[in-house]
Amino acid sequence: MASAAPLDGVSLPTALEQAKVPSLPATAYYIPDFISEQEEQIILDKIASAPKPRWKQLSHRRLQTWPSDLVRDRLLDEPLPPWLNDPVVTRLLSIPLRTLDSSHLFASSPHQRPNHVLINEYPPGIGIMPHKDGSAYYPVVCTVSLGASLCLNIYKSKEDGALDPEPAYRILQEPRSLLITTNNLYTDFLHGISDIAQDRDLSADSISNWDLLRSPDHFVDGLNHRSTRTSLTYRDVLKVSKLGNNLGKFLKR
Repeated sequence: MASAAPLDGVSLPTALEQAKVPSLPATAYYIPDFISEQEEQIILDKIASAPKPRWKQLSHRRLQTWPSDLVRDRLLDEPLPPWLNDPVVTRLLSIPLRTLDSSHLFASSPHQRPNHVLINEYPPGIGIMPHKDGSAYYPVVCTVSLGASLCLNIYKSKEDGALDPEPAYRILQEPRSLLITTNNLYTDFLHGISDIAQDRDLSADSISNWDLLRSPDHFVDGLNHRSTRTSLTYRDVLKVSKLGNNLGKFLKR
């Protein structure tokens, strides 16, 4: 992959098309070295030091939402904190979609940049059921992985409409990597993470982005032993409410 970034530990393509995952039926991109180890640690430290009310505790995992939760599919109009904007958003907007084309990934989205970040912490053995992200967002999802690797499963429905329990595709997300899913991979397929302590049967035949991985040799035995992985999911929420005009609606929660 051609590099356009001199920063140690970061290797960006000169155009996003160079990072396309070719074995998927719809458009997805994978950049293994999107942020550096130092940047990864800075972000993890910021997440850990967030005020306790920022955390939403679920049964087996926890999450944060920035700058706020969605209310009736609307986002309160606030900027992302600087540590979530730089380097991730600035780097996202700096990569053109294609060579000789200056437009970036969010050039056609309502706000022309991500305005919402969901931070999920996945302890070993904990995942999330197959789901779709819904209609509140522009159909581009950018996920930065921190701390550990795991497999994202992509599911599709059978002819009768029922969900096929076996993943149609698997994507291995390494720490410091960026995964982008767009278009009908966002709208027509479901994605989820299995509740397992090990990802098994990893190979070039089973992992869609195998040829784009930073370190495929780390998984040569076909196994990934999970440890705590944190994901940052960047999206553009379509509807935004100004604080002054809609404060009452947001307070009635």
